[in-house]
Order: sequence, then C-alpha cells, then structure tokens
Amino acid sequence: MATTFEGQRANEEIVYVFRRHILTSIKGLFFLIFMAVIGFLPQLMWSDNQMMVFVWMGAVIVGLLGMGYSYLLWYFSFYVVTNQRLRQTRQKGLFKKTVVDLSLENIQSTSFGVPGLFGSMFDYGTILIQTGAGDLVLSMVSHPEKVYNEIENARHDAQLQE
Repeated sequence: MATTFEGQRANEEIVYVFRRHILTSIKGLFFLIFMAVIGFLPQLMWSDNQMMVFVWMGAVIVGLLGMGYSYLLWYFSFYVVTNQRLRQTRQKGLFKKTVVDLSLENIQSTSFGVPGLFGSMFDYGTILIQTGAGDLVLSMVSHPEKVYNEIENARHDAQLQE
C-alpha cells in the first residue's frame, strides 16, 4: 500500500486505499474478442491467402491495445481514505484526470448496497456518501462492506480527534 500520495498534507495519514471492481474494465476484454473475431473473418473468406494471418494478428494487436487502455483507466482510478478526507481520483482518458476531495467531517451519512446475484457473486456494490452539499456515489466498488466499514471507522476516529 502506498505511504504517500500527491497532494497529501503534512499531518495526514492514509487509512485505506481502494478501487472500483476490475469488472469495470471488462469492456476492454470484449473489445479484444470483437477484434479477434473481426480479424478472423477475412481469413475465412480468403483461406488460400496466407497474408490474412497478418490481418488477424493486426486486429488482435489493436484489441490488446484497447484492452490495455481500459485496464490503465481502471488502474489509475482509485480512492484514498485518510484520517482527514476521502479523495477520489478518476482517470478519464490518457491525459484527463479528475480529483474530488471530501472532508470526513462533512460526511453526514454513509450507506452501501450490493446489486443482486452478480454483485454478491463478484463482491461489488455501490457506496453512497451523503453530505450537506450533495451526494457522492461510488459505484462498482470491490468489497463494499469492507470499504464502508473503513470509511465509517475513519469518520469515527476523525470525530474523536476534534
């Protein structure tokens, strides 16, 4: 686990780091499968032409690049809970990143939900954080109950320090 992050304050300690579920990057896997199938169609149509293997290989390489892009967006999007705040960092493209900070003392309530069978099977869910300014919805979070408990414990500890 990282011991520091960009923008960390002098007396701020990391409590917990988490990400969205890996299933959020599944679009990249579907893209790879789609490209492999599309790349194989010319080989079926012109089976006597050996160059069609290179067409398929090119399509698979493009699919792998798309899958890698999807994975990078997932990997560089994360949440950090500290003893003072919750920080959401979302990578939205190769060069676009958004960061949202929410002070723990501004959180009025926290809840979580698991959406049915697949949510239970793959252990993901949604965490709702309510503040006076509005709601922050963290969707497709891995281990939502554990994350919920970590946020609540950090809130409780922050209230004790005041």
